[in-house]
Amino acid sequence: MKLAAIDIGSNAARLLISEVDATGAKPEFNKLNLVRVPLRLGFDVFEKKEISQEKADMIISTIKAYRHLIDAYHVDHLKAAATSAMRDASNSKDIIERVKKETGIQIEIISGGDEASLIYENHIAENMDKDHAYLYIDVGGGSTELTFFAQTKLIFKESFNIGTIRILKNQVSEKAWEDMKDYIKKETKQHNNIIAIGSGGNINKVFSMSKKKDGKPLPLELLKDYHKELSSFPLAERIKVYNMREDRADVIVPALLIYINVMRWANAEEIFVPKIGLADGLIQHLYNDVATVAVAKQ
Repeated sequence: MKLAAIDIGSNAARLLISEVDATGAKPEFNKLNLVRVPLRLGFDVFEKKEISQEKADMIISTIKAYRHLIDAYHVDHLKAAATSAMRDASNSKDIIERVKKETGIQIEIISGGDEASLIYENHIAENMDKDHAYLYIDVGGGSTELTFFAQTKLIFKESFNIGTIRILKNQVSEKAWEDMKDYIKKETKQHNNIIAIGSGGNINKVFSMSKKKDGKPLPLELLKDYHKELSSFPLAERIKVYNMREDRADVIVPALLIYINVMRWANAEEIFVPKIGLADGLIQHLYNDVATVAVAKQ
């Protein structure tokens, strides 16, 4: 069975196509293709509260291209979701209707809470020891989603409107930071040995830069070092020195700031980076829905 997920974020839109092998005890998900287009919707929305005509046309062109790939791979089931920028845009409904009309693809705008739940759908922490509590941190352009659990029980899931593009556009107030800090400290203070699990393109890039082996965590102190180092370069030099795309080089510094703050407030000393994201969670969720329907029909 082939499944596809489209994730329209505040910084980029992603298409993930996976093939599911359900013959074993647990289904195996094999990635066939992952495509990313830097739409950067947040740069419109977080200042002007709407998506410009130019960006709307870019969305249509991107989804049309994704439609061709989905058809070429003979995908059986598809799920498309949009997050923070589309949540905030006053004209998102019109754009969604246009996408549906021109591509046949229905986009669902999901809440911050649903976004946090979908990240957890990857169940990464289930494979780790039960002596620790685990804090999922997913940093996007418009929001940060946190999911925390201990002794295999979900303790909280919460979304905060603190994201990389919002920071770049000076749209995050001191109160927003304080609210996040107070929430994290209050909800995690009863738990020791907290380990962070990071998702998002920026933490994946930092992990790649670190040259760590897959499965090894990044210490909080290393994130602080990278933040200090990367912050010392102007954007143009950062692109050149670290061989980064512009749409990664500008957001990686505020992303590191978010990861560092969340980990400090939760007293988490290290972060695992399993290279998962919302698109992976959408695939998992879609598979569960399809499997449930198949069982019901039997």
